[in-house]
Amino acid sequence: MSLAERQIDPARFGRVAVILGGTSAEREISLRSGAQVLQGLLNAGVDAFAIDLGGDGQEPIAQLLEARFDRAFLILHGRGGEDGTIQGVLEMMGKPYTGSGVAASALGMDKLRSKQLWQGAGLPTPAFAILDDAVELTEVEQRLGYPMMVKPVHEGSSIGMSKVRNLDELKAAYASAREYDRCVLAEQWVNGPEFTIALLAGQALPVIRLETPHDFYDFDAKYQAGDTHYHFDTGLDADKAAALQALALTAFETAGCRGWGRVDAMMDADGQFQLLEVNTAPGMTDHSLVPMAAREAGLSFEALVLQILDTVEG
Repeated sequence: MSLAERQIDPARFGRVAVILGGTSAEREISLRSGAQVLQGLLNAGVDAFAIDLGGDGQEPIAQLLEARFDRAFLILHGRGGEDGTIQGVLEMMGKPYTGSGVAASALGMDKLRSKQLWQGAGLPTPAFAILDDAVELTEVEQRLGYPMMVKPVHEGSSIGMSKVRNLDELKAAYASAREYDRCVLAEQWVNGPEFTIALLAGQALPVIRLETPHDFYDFDAKYQAGDTHYHFDTGLDADKAAALQALALTAFETAGCRGWGRVDAMMDADGQFQLLEVNTAPGMTDHSLVPMAAREAGLSFEALVLQILDTVEG
């Protein structure tokens, strides 16, 4: 049975807390995602309400302990919400929640360790180097060449990321990324099309090819620009698209992820796919990719949020 054909009784979920907001650099995106999710659940007949975790200076743990709910729909982005922290709190409370568990969430938020894991498992990912104050940047440029991508290891939504073309830009990009994270990653540039694959209940949704006039799919291209294009006509033949979907599922499962998420990848000049990162709590805004892929698969937004809730264990 396809995902679109499944019938789900919204009453069986009980009272659902949509946990959104948080205090990370991605707070505003989480608020937008959470508002969409909450409205979708209400439209679908779910008894749902929102908790803006840490909003207005409130104490997050006290907020959770005071709220009455049967399960949580986690739509926090970034640190504290996507990195295993809130997942651990909910585990201690005995409250089921959407998305990956503690370890997989922490791993997914850590771009360095997820790449190391994929590399160890024999999965393709671009060559990289760790940047810190002790690293000689001239050695990094010799090893990776230009252009390259510099990114904070523990941020999402392309925050703090820069494409660099020379040593001066590399120094500036490192300083910029260092403002967000003590751990910074330099990654070999992949000159080819970028794809994203949404995953739901053990299935890969239709592949989306991303096209932007920006240097890369940055924060503005993701959430603000009107010139970003999303293509289901990916340019891949059926076998190649199926191979990309299978690779995304393998990468997701290798990281221990569950329920729903998204994997980003690119095709290099040799026609090989390269894994970039896994997202364990992807955006659900009006610009977001998972709802877009779900629609292509025949799922309305209301059906999508029900399907995500239905993957919750417990």
